[in-house]
Amino acid sequence: MQAPPCAAGEAGMDTAVSARTSEQDNIAIERPLVYRQSAWTRLTHWLWAAALFFLLLSGLNIFNARPQLYIGQESGFGYDNTILQIGAINTPNGPRGYTDIFGHRFDTTGVLGWSGPKGYERPRAFPSWATIPSYYDLGTARVVHFFFAWVLSATLLAWLLASLFDGHIRRDLAPRLGDLRRLPRDIADHARLKFHHGRNYNTLQKLSYGVVLFVLLPLMILTGLAMSPSMDTVLPFLTEIFAGRQTARTIHFGIMVLLVLFFAVHMLMVLAAGPVNELRSIITGWYRTDSPESSNSSKGSA
Repeated sequence: MQAPPCAAGEAGMDTAVSARTSEQDNIAIERPLVYRQSAWTRLTHWLWAAALFFLLLSGLNIFNARPQLYIGQESGFGYDNTILQIGAINTPNGPRGYTDIFGHRFDTTGVLGWSGPKGYERPRAFPSWATIPSYYDLGTARVVHFFFAWVLSATLLAWLLASLFDGHIRRDLAPRLGDLRRLPRDIADHARLKFHHGRNYNTLQKLSYGVVLFVLLPLMILTGLAMSPSMDTVLPFLTEIFAGRQTARTIHFGIMVLLVLFFAVHMLMVLAAGPVNELRSIITGWYRTDSPESSNSSKGSA
């Protein structure tokens, strides 16, 4: 017997709703949410981000006071140890900005050496939009820089102690033998923008985060202390370790460049891997994985 039109319609609607519900259930089963980032990890992440932002821009203002980098203990006209210099020169076509790197000169007018609004250009190593304050003010820049240097140092020390205590370093950051074996495949996957969303960090994440947290940031702090004359009486060996205050300043600057490059790659990977999922993870702690199996694997997104 044929069902009444009304009954047939209701049956069709029930079937459609059931199909959608089943599909949603399958999606939920296939891509579960896992609690990936602890509150402590998220808090320190954003504190580091804020501190490094202000350190970078105030540091560039400080650099503008002496826009040269040297190797060794001494610096000045009588020494041939300059490896980088940013400045401006007069030419028949007007002032031009330049950047010297290991004796090779590049025209960087408009960005480095000579910059500013049209008609108000002036000699300046880094432009006003890249410094805090935007105008040249060494005193204010130093106050901002030192404040956030202590924020960075205190946060890093607190994170290190807490991570050792709760096993975060051993459990989530220390690469295992299996991780190292997967490294070539992880590099190839990232080069193809193919990402695996798992509960744990992937090999490249573990290695890159490890280098930043245990090499670059500690070196940044130590070279900063080595540049301070007041630290000579407290930690006199620091200057000797870095082969002079000028060398420490050069290393400090080089680490800044590496951290900026890390940040740029980090942001590109976040966008390529899925910004909504990545931001939810570092804001709320919850992260959507590829499948129930991957939630227990050692692979993660970029």
